[in-house]
Amino acid sequence: MIPVGVIHSPYSSPEEAPRQGVLSGEESEIEIFEEYAEALEGVEELHHLVVLYWFDRGRRDLLKATPPGEARERGVFATRSPHRPNPIALCVVEVLERKGRRLRVRGLDALDGSPLLDLKPLLSEGEAVKL
Repeated sequence: MIPVGVIHSPYSSPEEAPRQGVLSGEESEIEIFEEYAEALEGVEELHHLVVLYWFDRGRRDLLKATPPGEARERGVFATRSPHRPNPIALCVVEVLERKGRRLRVRGLDALDGSPLLDLKPLLSEGEAVKL
């Protein structure tokens, strides 16, 4: 995979970042690299985006983690741990503004400088599962 952009956020360490972006009202900026700028056409019309990025500071050798608030360790595929064999992160963000190749968003949990892998629209039909 090759990054299509970079994330600029207020979080410089894992301890500063929220466990989930939805838990934070902080704003971040997503910068798309010049060669992918054309792919942003129409994104400003969306309310929310699914952001896929690389946990570039996550460990790839850990296969178990203990979720926050739990005592029992689980396999990383049953957690949202940033430490996993392929540290791909997913976060749903609110789109606030587009200026050229930059998107201002709310609710992103990525560390500053994280490589952006992809953006996808959040679809109202079929995305939510009734629990």
